[in-house]
Amino acid sequence: MMKNCKSFVASGLLAALSLVTFGCGPSGLPPLGTVHGTVTIDGQPVEGASIEFTPESGRPSVGETDADGNYKMLFTYEADGALVGKHTVRITTARQGVVSEGEGPSIEAREERLPAKYNEASELTVDVVAGDNTFDFDLEGK
Repeated sequence: MMKNCKSFVASGLLAALSLVTFGCGPSGLPPLGTVHGTVTIDGQPVEGASIEFTPESGRPSVGETDADGNYKMLFTYEADGALVGKHTVRITTARQGVVSEGEGPSIEAREERLPAKYNEASELTVDVVAGDNTFDFDLEGK
């Protein structure tokens, strides 16, 4: 009996936590807008840049640019988009290297190519609305 009671309490806490974390929308997610666009620096596409949309409150969304500088934001692995509202945008090309000892590929470290005003001290902001959002970032080099 005590074991069943603990399971019931644990599952109830899990359900309550998921409501707080994801909101009460029809799909269990908070209001999201789909977000995509391009990132260029001095008119040239930026490949392999990491993009983060950080809302004033709530979970950030992430994306990565392809060879043409195109990106789309992901809220979770299963949900595209970003929270509706104002976001600070951070775009970075730096990454730490990873040496693979298994079957996965090694990843080479890379220095930051973009000025700090686009990442560490970002001056970029956007306002995501419900529906489709296109945000193109034409950045200027150092």
